[in-house]
Amino acid sequence: MLIAKGAGGPRLQEIIALCRERGVAVRFEPRAQLDRAVNGAQHQGVVAFGAAEAYASLEETAARGGLHVLLDGLEDPHNLGAIIRTAHAAGAAAVVIPERRAVGLTETVARVAAGATAYLPVVRVSNINRALEDLKKHGYWIYGLDERGKATYDAVEFTQPTAIVLGAEGHGLHEHTAKRCDFLVRIPMAGAGAAGVASLNVSVAAGVVLFEWKRRSAKSGAAQGAASPLTS
Repeated sequence: MLIAKGAGGPRLQEIIALCRERGVAVRFEPRAQLDRAVNGAQHQGVVAFGAAEAYASLEETAARGGLHVLLDGLEDPHNLGAIIRTAHAAGAAAVVIPERRAVGLTETVARVAAGATAYLPVVRVSNINRALEDLKKHGYWIYGLDERGKATYDAVEFTQPTAIVLGAEGHGLHEHTAKRCDFLVRIPMAGAGAAGVASLNVSVAAGVVLFEWKRRSAKSGAAQGAASPLTS
């Protein structure tokens, strides 16, 4: 729930009380932010976002194994939708997003995901760092995509089961999140520098890394299959 800063009145206080009672996250933002959220449509200082799909449980998805893609505070619904679509195409088992200061499963996300939300579980957690610790308890190795990474995405070895963490638009991974990663990896940029572009859009970066993981996983599976003795 977004509420315009400076708005007041008994009806608004009732809305806030109901949100807190039912565990709905409330953010107070400048009115201009609400205007952007509804693409200029009329509103009365309150904008609510409903989930386009039901959320899954991390305990369930982690127990089943498979690649988990965690998003550290993504705010653009177009980026979230594009990443969900890409993650599904790359064979991920789940996408994990935080409850606060991040976009959820909105109508825009579902539209950009082009139907992938119906097939790929999306988990919403109260804290991304706690989710990383939970995944580690299930044997996951955590890879954070960050420009500070020493290894490049195409040189590091992905240990199964794998969790890949991507940061938000602009600032990337939060410091506490980066510290919980087993490895930090980066995408080398030919255009980096004073006259070039310093980083890729997060949804584009996700496509690069996730399909490298897919390529490597397929290659590893083929090698294991070739090495297995035939039985009769």
